[in-house]
Amino acid sequence: MEDFKVIHPLPLLAPYIKHYWLLKTVGDSTALARTVPTGMMNLIFHRGERLLSVHENVLHPRAFLSGQDRTFADLRYNGQVNMISIVFRPIGVRAFFSLPINKIAGLRLTAGDMEDKDLLNLENALTSTENDKLCILLIEQFLLKRLTRLAEYNLKRIETTIHLINSGETDITQLADAACLGKKQFNRIFSEYIGTNPKEFSRIIRFQRALDILENDGQISLTALAYQCGYFDQSHMIKEFKTFSGYTPSEFLAVCPPHSDYFS
Repeated sequence: MEDFKVIHPLPLLAPYIKHYWLLKTVGDSTALARTVPTGMMNLIFHRGERLLSVHENVLHPRAFLSGQDRTFADLRYNGQVNMISIVFRPIGVRAFFSLPINKIAGLRLTAGDMEDKDLLNLENALTSTENDKLCILLIEQFLLKRLTRLAEYNLKRIETTIHLINSGETDITQLADAACLGKKQFNRIFSEYIGTNPKEFSRIIRFQRALDILENDGQISLTALAYQCGYFDQSHMIKEFKTFSGYTPSEFLAVCPPHSDYFS
């Protein structure tokens, strides 16, 4: 049995934090879950049993910042899970961490890796605190203390292009023009803020859009889905689904209900 909660952040943090989620399992249990790229990074704290990354055959760290994921991963848990995750909006991590965001894709960075004493103190506080409300309070105190003002001119440019990508625009020239930047400069600045280049990010968001449409219209045909999401054709969509989820769309629907973490 699982207990899953979503909590929204303070208004001051909302431009950078999408939400927090808390997951607890009741009783000892074993399960396997597959994660897919969402276009968002997470700061995760394990207060119970840690998850096992099946492909790597290693346990997750007790707490870590995850870079942008580029493909699916299988995670296994045994025993009682008690997790808290901070889900950052695409531009969010840069507002709290002085890191080369474009170089941490696919990585799990601990407080030790980042030499971040404040984050280590937060990790220790959360793993020794059972009250969920107090944990969220501690997290928001940490985030408010770390919140920095991002350069407005680049922030607005990247936010504009993310809005276009969310609406279905994938042409890099069009996105660079909207940001009033040359293509090379746009790719560099976008990657520095988001953690991946605009082409790869657009592919992930298109995949998330397909999940969102499937969640809200279970009767849509795969041909119509490919057209609505801007894929070249159905075979292109199937190839992208296998890259990001390990399944074809039909296989995906057979094993789990579709849900978009990005658009929900």
